[in-house]
Amino acid sequence: MYILDHNIKFPPVSKASKEGVLAIGGDLCAERLLLAYKSGIFPWFDDEEPLIWWSPDPRFVLFPKQLKVSKSMKQVLRNSNFEITINKDFESVINHCSNIIRGGQEGTWITKNMKDAYLKLHEMGYAKSIEVWLDSELVGGLYGIDVNNGVFCGESMFSLVSNASKVGFITFIQNSNYKLIDCQVYTNHLESLGAKDISREEFLKYLDN
Repeated sequence: MYILDHNIKFPPVSKASKEGVLAIGGDLCAERLLLAYKSGIFPWFDDEEPLIWWSPDPRFVLFPKQLKVSKSMKQVLRNSNFEITINKDFESVINHCSNIIRGGQEGTWITKNMKDAYLKLHEMGYAKSIEVWLDSELVGGLYGIDVNNGVFCGESMFSLVSNASKVGFITFIQNSNYKLIDCQVYTNHLESLGAKDISREEFLKYLDN
């Protein structure tokens, strides 16, 4: 287990544990976060834990050209009254993501320090939000990191009405030019949309291109 100090650096991702834990400690300053995402590393922890940095192998990703949209979802996309925006209300999106109760999860991993750090990245142009509106109310959304290498690193999403986050996610992918969407770790929801595991070694190649 590697312990980070004030120096902005990480050990090689090959040193991560079988579970994907690479290091603990350090801070959430913008310079460290940007280095992490450019290196295939992300923070994931809760208020009861120290800062934990992950680089899992395999990595769960979605290739935009392999996006799966079911017939029923195509109908929702055609007929829904959702309005999709980008970067209109990042703060509300991350707040909603932190407040959503998820099965098997106690509390939230999106702590106040995490919110502050990602709001800073948003101000710098690296963190993006996708908002889903219905009758002028925010009903869904997602956010993630874009360090200008063609990979969008998805962080979290929320939905207050049926299909809202799916519509936002699908619309965002269909209207962007990313070569890869980093989903980080497996979920049934994202697998249904075409996400799959690839090796960490393969994933890292996309970060360098």
